[in-house]
This record gives sequence, structure tokens and C-alpha cells, in this order.
Amino acid sequence: MALKKQILTKKELTFLEKYLNSSSPTGHESSGQKIWLDYLKPYVDTYEVDNYGTAYGIINPKAKYKVVIEAHADEISWYIKYIDEEGFLYVERNGGSDPQIAPSHRVNLHTEKGFVKGVFGWPAIHLRKGKTTQPNANNIFIDVGARNKQEVLDMGIDVGTIATFDAGLMPMNNGQFYAGRAIDNRVGGFMIAQVARLLKENKDKLPYGLYIVNAVQEEVGLRGAQMVANRIQPDVAIITDVGHDTCTPLVKKQELGEFRCGKGPILTYGPAVHNNLLKLIKAAAEKNKIPYQLEVVSRSTGTDTDAWAYSNTGVVSALISTPLRYMHTTVETISREDIDNVIRLYYYTLKSIKNGQDFRYLK
Repeated sequence: MALKKQILTKKELTFLEKYLNSSSPTGHESSGQKIWLDYLKPYVDTYEVDNYGTAYGIINPKAKYKVVIEAHADEISWYIKYIDEEGFLYVERNGGSDPQIAPSHRVNLHTEKGFVKGVFGWPAIHLRKGKTTQPNANNIFIDVGARNKQEVLDMGIDVGTIATFDAGLMPMNNGQFYAGRAIDNRVGGFMIAQVARLLKENKDKLPYGLYIVNAVQEEVGLRGAQMVANRIQPDVAIITDVGHDTCTPLVKKQELGEFRCGKGPILTYGPAVHNNLLKLIKAAAEKNKIPYQLEVVSRSTGTDTDAWAYSNTGVVSALISTPLRYMHTTVETISREDIDNVIRLYYYTLKSIKNGQDFRYLK
């Protein structure tokens, strides 16, 4: 059955906003995972959560042949590592957090009492005259309006407290684009959940077991994927993450390749990507008139694809990326059209995979 032209209805866009506005810092993903799993449950036969919080739904759990579609749930953040006597908080990066974009941003500090509001401070331009100090991981700091260290502690903040940027999802150009923090890669979790929804609504019967996986701790080394790959032991894994839009100012296309928001999913060639699975995905895109862009990597993809591909005795894996502007900032920007096309590509790819399909090069 062909998909309806309109995939993202008002209900789904409401979930997108709720999910992306939630907080899932690396190592503390449970609140976002609960929102995601509650949405997914009606569309799967069963679900599981592993020891570190990776959540996944399963369709046809008794099937021997297993296919995974995966995204990662965690977002970059900051740990509090030191509180000085004046009540200012110094931070440690949790994932690939960018110190240069931190000053003047608002933050939420995650305490057992709830969120405490704060800001990344920075000396005023008047006080920096003639100085060339740049923000770095050792000099940026958070101000929570405390007069001394004890007041900070009384708020429930201590070494080890997590801070995330306070920046919600914002539609632009009548909803044609979205900007916000943590689109990398909770938008992936949103998209694979939509694939499960569409399979259910279209009453599609897959001939294999499908595992819809939202992994934790990607931002610190693909750790969640490594753990859950050993738990599931799939035959095939198709990962979604975000890729760079290289057509914005100050980016060199001749060094990175040319990728643009709104031009379709990015399909990657590289050692961890299985060529025969990639051929199947490209064929599904071409048959169903889904635009795509091509990328080459020399070694790793830098995504959970690497963890799945090299797990167990080797898992047939591929990567479908969504073009993204301004990665690891509070204004990550993505095209709604690309979201729609990634969902479509996943759906038609899954319909193309046969039960027990053998992807080996030499048979």
C-alpha cells in the first residue's frame, strides 16, 4: 500500500515539539525516553528497556530474522565540575558541547528538586576592550543568581549536576523548517517512531522481526548502541542520524561534499556501510521517487552505524542521515520536507527487505 501524501499530521507535529523540547542529556535520558516510548507503544507488539536506558519496541518479537532501525536519544550538555566561593559554576563538557556558543545562553540545571534556571555569563563588551579572550571549556561559567557557594548548594546544585540549554523548538517559514536544540538526534527517534506508526496504520505485515531502537549515550562514543547491539543481535541495522548541510556560509563544500537541507536524505558510502544494503535503499528511493544525496567517509561514519556494523560477528548496516544546519548549537535547523522523506525512505526500504535476506558479497 502506498503512503498518503501527508505523513506529518497535527498530532504528529505536536509529539515532535513535545519530544524535542524534553531533556535527554547523555547519561540522563530517562525523561525523554519515557515520552518516546509512551508514543511508540500502540504501534508495537512489545518493548524493552536495557540497564542504561536504551528503549526499543518490537514488531514480530518471535521472528528469527531481525532488522533494526535506530536513532540516538541523547543530547549534548554540561556537568558542573566546580563551584567557587562567589557562587559561580564551572563546567565539564558532556558530549560535543561547544564552549564558543555558550556565553549568554540560558540553561536548566537538573536537580532532585526540579529545574533551576541559570545563564552562561560573559564579561560585557565594554570590559573586553582590547582583549582577545575567547570562550573555552576552562573559562565559561554559569550564574544562577547566588551570592555565595552555600546558596548554590541550597538550591540542590552540586558537582555532577547536569545543565542543558533552555531553547525550545521553533518553526520557521510557516513550518517548512524547524530550529532548536537537540534535533541531533531526537528527530531521528521521532522519525523511526513514525515508521512504526505507518506500518500499523497501513496494516503492513512484515515477514521478519523489526526492532525500533532509541539508543542512549551516542554523544560520548556510541556506547548505548554497543550495549544494545549485543543484546538484540540483529541481522540488519539501518541507522538514522543527522549530517551537515554544507551550503551555509563559512563552510567549504569542496572539502566536505555538497549537502543541502530540503534536498533529501544523505546516504553514506564507507567501510561500515554494507554496499548491498545501500543498493537496496537506493533502489527503494528511486522506485518511490524519493530524492537523496550521497556522501563518502574514509573510515568511520562517526555515528551509531559503526557500533552496529562491528558488533557480534558483523551486522549488515547502513546509514540514512538528515541534513542539518548548525549542529551542536541551540539553533540546529532542519527541513520538514527532509523529515518526511527520511520517514518514507525507511518505510519503503523495510517493505523491500525479505525474510532471511542474505546480503553477503560471496555466496
